[in-house]
Amino acid sequence: MRRRAGRRTGVGRLAALAAAAVLAAAGLGACSEENPEPVGVAKVASTLGPGEGSLDLLAMPGSVESGTTDPRVDWVTPFQERTGCKVGVKLVKTPQEMYDLMRDKDRRYDGVAAPPEVAGRLVGEHQVTAVNTSLVDGYKKLEPKLRGLLKQDGKYYGVPYVWGANMLMYDTRTVQPPSSWSALFDPEQARRFSGKLVVHDSPLSIAEAALYLKGHDRKLKIGDPYSLTPRQLAAAGRVLARQRPHVLKYWEQPADAISAFAGGAAVLGDAGPYQVDVLDRAGKPVQAAEPAEGVTGWADAWMIGARVQHPNCMYQWLQWTASPDVQQQVAEWTGVAPANPQACSGDRLRAGFCSAFHVGDRDYIDKIMFAHAPTRVCGGKAKKTGCTDYAEWTKTWIESTKA
Repeated sequence: MRRRAGRRTGVGRLAALAAAAVLAAAGLGACSEENPEPVGVAKVASTLGPGEGSLDLLAMPGSVESGTTDPRVDWVTPFQERTGCKVGVKLVKTPQEMYDLMRDKDRRYDGVAAPPEVAGRLVGEHQVTAVNTSLVDGYKKLEPKLRGLLKQDGKYYGVPYVWGANMLMYDTRTVQPPSSWSALFDPEQARRFSGKLVVHDSPLSIAEAALYLKGHDRKLKIGDPYSLTPRQLAAAGRVLARQRPHVLKYWEQPADAISAFAGGAAVLGDAGPYQVDVLDRAGKPVQAAEPAEGVTGWADAWMIGARVQHPNCMYQWLQWTASPDVQQQVAEWTGVAPANPQACSGDRLRAGFCSAFHVGDRDYIDKIMFAHAPTRVCGGKAKKTGCTDYAEWTKTWIESTKA
């Protein structure tokens, strides 16, 4: 998921894939919702009834496991046995595919495990309906900041699922501990490790370049790195274009970054606690640094589709996936932080996991600048227009890193 789930996507089976790689190498955004919900959007539930017997979900690989990938990893079968709701899952490869399917009026998904670049756009386009959080047992046990990411105009549009932070990962044998995003984005510093840099292949990676600019070009007046004016976005694009000749790989799957570091081909890049944890446990000389300009992050959430057909089963699924035992399984399988800190209580997760991923560390979480889908509406209470949307970010990303 990094996402980054929602920025790191598709991390199911990562534990096995990453271990093999090492051995072989030896958002919710500020979307405007001033208009009432259009006809056809399900109303917010006020009460729950018996399950309808079915549940149709949309997710990235790893978000919903039924034992088919690994018989030891299964949080679907117990849910079906307990509720009588038979789970059907449509897996997608990219956030864009997920977004397109949720907008398809000929398809009716009850729920979607949405990363931030998808979640904000779905809310803004009325493709999801608000959640009555009082009907979700354990909702108040979830991290407060993560719950707040999904709030829009007094309504909550999802239930937090997993999250992660984006940091600088470096090879301690080659790179001095970096203190700034300039280690990755400043042309002179990037040149020192030319051909050995890795960067996550996502338009939302523009936010890290924006953070670098925030600290090194104050005339741009960058505030929220996910709300950029055309001028600010263009400046970030130029930073990425200058960085491009020095990049070894724009990675899509977290295991790709792990492989590059495990074999020594990469020495510096953006990554999350998962990659660092896997490589550290494999005895590789890597560490993570938190840049002085700040750390970005992401959070995936379960959202209710606007054309939901099985709302009672969907609410039961929201309760189920927020429970500590399921959160433990999801975190362990995907290698990301659970939204429910109680997943770390007792002996649910191995020693060291929760500290490595900062689960329950409110001071740390409060400092993270969590991703949201960029929109024309700039961040801040005034909600002024004049910023750039996700389509413009995607165009800038392609032009800067693929051309």
